[in-house]
Amino acid sequence: MTLLEKHKHMKNILVTGAAGFIGHHLSKLLVVNDYMVVGIDNINDYYDQNLKLARLQDMGIATDNIQEQTPLKGQINFIKMDLRDSTAIMELFKEYQFDYVVNLAAQAGVRYSLENPQSYIDNNITGFLNILEACRKYPVEHLLYASSSSVYGLSEEIPFSVDAHTDHPMAMYAASKKVNEMMAHSYSHLFNIPSTGLRFFTVYGPWGRPDMALHIFTKAIVEEKEFDVYNDGNMSRDFTYVADIVESIKRLIPKPPQKNNPKFNAEKPLPSMSSAPYQLFNIGNNSPVALMDYVHAVEKALGKKGKIVYKPLQPGDVPKTFADVQSLFDYIGFKPETTIEVGIQAFVDKYLELNK
Repeated sequence: MTLLEKHKHMKNILVTGAAGFIGHHLSKLLVVNDYMVVGIDNINDYYDQNLKLARLQDMGIATDNIQEQTPLKGQINFIKMDLRDSTAIMELFKEYQFDYVVNLAAQAGVRYSLENPQSYIDNNITGFLNILEACRKYPVEHLLYASSSSVYGLSEEIPFSVDAHTDHPMAMYAASKKVNEMMAHSYSHLFNIPSTGLRFFTVYGPWGRPDMALHIFTKAIVEEKEFDVYNDGNMSRDFTYVADIVESIKRLIPKPPQKNNPKFNAEKPLPSMSSAPYQLFNIGNNSPVALMDYVHAVEKALGKKGKIVYKPLQPGDVPKTFADVQSLFDYIGFKPETTIEVGIQAFVDKYLELNK
């Protein structure tokens, strides 16, 4: 009896980017909610690979020979794989016949996209095309994929609504996420692939990436080093705790969009819906926090003051983000509400544990 036959009562789900920040948290949540999880990740060197391996170990996955495919052993399984490898992705879908797919793998980072734009085309666009093609050949009940609040770009129409237009991205990262939404719609329309785009707002929490502000602030304060705060600190973000992000995804997975949504009006089309099985949601805390309040919360959690260097606004950055999440709440009966005090303390505790 194969493991898939043994666990045939479970829904079989692919999580791409499983060694990443959100992918790690989501995979653990899905396991305890009776999903059969297959995670893939290319373990690239965009940031410290040891952190990615530590996340896999936290999921109970042996990493001593991560170059080899991990055989099916339990309810969560990991395969080192690159989304850009179309043949490998197609073989994966053929073998596992996934019920659901959550595509979180991507080249992240707004500022890095100024230095290496080609990486965003290769990973975020070509990689996502390979997922779409696999879903086309081996149909799934629901494809969910990571978009970003960055798609709102130059818009100052606050709060950001999923029904606002997003035609003015400020960096290749945002442009690649906007393209993902358009690609998903075309495949939903042409091949009836139920797809949901998830516009994440400044996700933070334990196991966060080293290139993210919370990690940078915490590390600098612990080491008593200077750190940069941009736009002279005059910024605010809709900081969203990672547990709220993955809870939202978990609730969305069994609720795919349907064809011929009666709310869709082709004469006045809204971006968030379609006659195809397609939808978009913001996942944010719906409560912007001033950047300096965020910094002060880190200082409080550590019991130390930071050595701040104020800098001008960086290219590709926006001064404020604010998510309208009413449609998400209406659809799944949940919206993120974790306070920064709770979330930052959880991050700091894990950071100190991992960096003893």
